[in-house]
Amino acid sequence: MKIALIGYGKMGKMIEEIALSRGHEIVSIIDIDNQQDFDSPEFASADVAIEFTAPQAAYGNYLKAWEKGVKVVSGSTGWMTEHGDEVRKACAAETEPGIANPQQRTLFWASNFSIGVAIFSAVNRYLAKIMNEFPQYDVEMEETHHVHKLDHPSGTAITLAEEIVENIDRKEAWKEDTTDKKYLRVDHIRRGEVPGIHTIRYDSDADLITITHDAHSRKGFALGAVLAAEYTKEHQGLLTISDMFNF
Repeated sequence: MKIALIGYGKMGKMIEEIALSRGHEIVSIIDIDNQQDFDSPEFASADVAIEFTAPQAAYGNYLKAWEKGVKVVSGSTGWMTEHGDEVRKACAAETEPGIANPQQRTLFWASNFSIGVAIFSAVNRYLAKIMNEFPQYDVEMEETHHVHKLDHPSGTAITLAEEIVENIDRKEAWKEDTTDKKYLRVDHIRRGEVPGIHTIRYDSDADLITITHDAHSRKGFALGAVLAAEYTKEHQGLLTISDMFNF
């Protein structure tokens, strides 16, 4: 498979290493200083572009890739509020009921590509369904990441929080820095070079139930992104982890 990389920081370099080890070809690498390469024949030849950049750049990168007919796998977060509706429309098979979209775009987006996080997310959903029946337990979440991470809470934390709110009737929504029990409190910590820790706690007067995912390195994220690219090559539309892993 021919892969283009958009963003060549630590994640981009690790994705390159794993992609090559799995027999794929890196045909184009685009970073801040060579944006003109979006117009190169090498970029246009890619089956899939893997994009890990800043929140303010992500959506524009999708548009540039789609213009060249290149599918996108992206782990960038922080763009969904502003551009989510536009992306969903672009990736829809139909623009209106019964009217096919001849220019359907493809984006595989996930807040976290780690296989371990996909499993953790499944456990989170299942546990939340159980805890909906036990109102004596209050639930809160904490996420910790490296000091270079700009957005908060993390995209992964938001996804996990939305899963909890969807399954626990006593929580209306999630919020940062709240003491109102009708909201799921989500706290964030930024320190050192932590790849990512997500902890969910169910606390009662009698006991405490805690589940945690603690990433040792970015390697799990990079492998997951390459697996997503392999999946995306054969599929289209708006895709995510739940499409690739059926659990």
